[in-house]
Amino acid sequence: MKTPSVVRHIPERTCIGCRDTKGKRELMRLVRTTGDGIEVDPTGKRPGRGVYLCPRWECWQRGLKGGGLERRLRAKLTSAERQRIQEFASTLPRGG
Repeated sequence: MKTPSVVRHIPERTCIGCRDTKGKRELMRLVRTTGDGIEVDPTGKRPGRGVYLCPRWECWQRGLKGGGLERRLRAKLTSAERQRIQEFASTLPRGG
């Protein structure tokens, strides 16, 4: 006799760029920490206030444009942080 398979809960998060809801592991996290400022969190486990973005260039541009990222992180981006985030976003795929 087969045992029933267990359905695991998959945590969902919303991309601040396109407002799509996806699994947490499908999105990329930016985190505001006390000492390091705002940076990309590739593991998704760093302590601090975080926001999620799709791994697409357009979503990152929308997040940076209009202050949406700053508003959700409750912090002001420095020019160095903004430059670092822009450089990271430039490595992401565009379109579709």
